[in-house]
Amino acid sequence: MVELGMLLGGERSSTQAQMQQIMDFETALANITVPQDQRRDEEKIYHKVTIAELQLLAPAIDWLDYLSSSLSPLELNDTEPVVLYAKEYLQQVSELINKTDRSLLNNYMMWTLVQKSVASLDQRFENAQDKLLESLYGTKKSCTPRWQTCIGNTDDTLGFALGALFVKATFDKQSKEIAEKMINAIRSAFKEALDQLSWMDDQTRQAAKDKADAIYDMIGFPEFILDSKELDDVYDGVNDSFFQNMLNFYNFSARVMADQLRKTPNKDQWSMTPPTVNAYYMPTKNGIVFPAGILQIAASCFWTRALNFGGIGVVMGHELTHAFDDQGREYDKEGNLRPWWQNSSVEAFRQRTECMVDQYGHYTVNGEHINGKQTLGENIADNGGLKAAYHAYRSWIQGNGDEKRLPAVNLTNDQLFFVGFAQVWCSVRTPESAHEGLVTDPHSPPRYRVIGTLANSPDFSRHFNCPEGTPMNTGKRCEVW
Repeated sequence: MVELGMLLGGERSSTQAQMQQIMDFETALANITVPQDQRRDEEKIYHKVTIAELQLLAPAIDWLDYLSSSLSPLELNDTEPVVLYAKEYLQQVSELINKTDRSLLNNYMMWTLVQKSVASLDQRFENAQDKLLESLYGTKKSCTPRWQTCIGNTDDTLGFALGALFVKATFDKQSKEIAEKMINAIRSAFKEALDQLSWMDDQTRQAAKDKADAIYDMIGFPEFILDSKELDDVYDGVNDSFFQNMLNFYNFSARVMADQLRKTPNKDQWSMTPPTVNAYYMPTKNGIVFPAGILQIAASCFWTRALNFGGIGVVMGHELTHAFDDQGREYDKEGNLRPWWQNSSVEAFRQRTECMVDQYGHYTVNGEHINGKQTLGENIADNGGLKAAYHAYRSWIQGNGDEKRLPAVNLTNDQLFFVGFAQVWCSVRTPESAHEGLVTDPHSPPRYRVIGTLANSPDFSRHFNCPEGTPMNTGKRCEVW
């Protein structure tokens, strides 16, 4: 922090003193922040109020002035509805602001701007940033080559323009067709498994099937990126030097966000760019998204169905199961936050999730326990996704016959399915990065995404002949979906 301040023209001793004040202020903010594991029940933390009510709650900020300037040129008044997801935190932030010296607040705001912008500056700033990364993540020096940094920045800011080049050059249309068939097969397997759940009442079960049917899937890329004029219109106004372009992009993003106020939500809006190797579920739209980047492998002729279902298939099952995890289940098939479960099934669901909270809470990394509550949603999705994908694979085998086994690999195709799943999470992490993940990440560490999920799978134990009482078949399995 001091080094960055000095690079921007500060004198060492005064910069040291001011950065210490900023550090202390950030620590005070951290101490009033509600832990993630206490913010998972969205029905409890959702508060719809007017701007006038928000003003009474947190008077340190002129909210109407702030929101009006943020959402310009829209006209707002104090009856405008806003949604709060951190009511008590905002009260305490307001109190903290009122008792904090104005010069410190000014320095803190400038510091956040510097932090956001430092990655767009020259090598001196990058060297200073590397020291921070080393203390946080244990990396000695940024090992990302310059070209990769440039591609990453382009993807972050002009991702759909970059995506258009990526899709035209590399994306096989067959991947989209394969993905659609796999998603439908996994959806069917998930719905069939609902019939086997003794803890769920019939009314809630039918509503869950209806929600699964209503899940809207977006695969590969949005069609507008193939239309040059439409693409140009989206990025109109972004042109200048690299640093200026980054500032332009922040303003552009704010305008795009403000433009959505009072408009019907667009189901086809993407939050990930086409080259991204990831996927996500949107509870408020009841939709799942699989960008082209993560589907590349699905069309490979070298992969067996077992590996495909074990890899991308489990990812698909994972995202679909998010619609029914401890947070996703609170949204109905239209994406509205409202109760749609019978009380008896809610209670039974919570009992089953407690099993997972306890199971994952016993796993440790470098002597530090996983937070079973913080990671609950992702753990539910991992377990449900594996089960749905495996049953979808078995259904494919029943309809198409057994696949040939891979030569020189002494594994059955059923075993290969589970190995394919495990292989997705092969990774290496420094102790510092592992600690940071345990504190902030809603996912369990990769090792336990594999071990925890497979230990709960009777299919895995059967195919790998794990006797009851062994580490991967403890005799106490957790199952939600």
